[in-house]
Amino acid sequence: MSNKYTSLQIGIHWLVFLLVIVTYCAMELRGFAPRSYRPWINMVHVSCGMTILVLMVTRLLVRLKYPAPPIVPKPKPMVTGMAHLGHLVIYLLFIVLPIIGLVMMYNRGNPWVAFGLVMPHASDANFEVVDMLKTWHITLAKLGYFVIGLHAAAALMHHYVWKDNTLLRMMPRKRS
Repeated sequence: MSNKYTSLQIGIHWLVFLLVIVTYCAMELRGFAPRSYRPWINMVHVSCGMTILVLMVTRLLVRLKYPAPPIVPKPKPMVTGMAHLGHLVIYLLFIVLPIIGLVMMYNRGNPWVAFGLVMPHASDANFEVVDMLKTWHITLAKLGYFVIGLHAAAALMHHYVWKDNTLLRMMPRKRS
């Protein structure tokens, strides 16, 4: 067994990381852009969210096929349990969050765009559902900041405090 994740797993991990940054920035910084840019910014947000969904499901399926490489030295069982819980939360968050967003966009009842293409929408808007989903989407997105921060802090703890190979397992391979 290798001491690193597969190149596919590493690539998906860092691509999702970049897409999450773009997705969050699109919403957080849209107020600084002229109003005429809003449709483009929304398209970037939705397109990145859809891509994150596909990549996270793919990553989960790949993860089921290729087990995690061992952590050396082996951490305490409580640390391992917390890591499993953290990864479960990350997978759930970045699968559920885009699904909620897509269902919300569909139920608005008007055309919306992803990847430059007009997406299907409900013939009649259901604003009660849209408002409820928007609340959940925003709440979970804010939770995402906390989860991402904990994930990064844990990786750094593993590397600098516990001095194991956790962080190194997910770093891209060096070219030979």
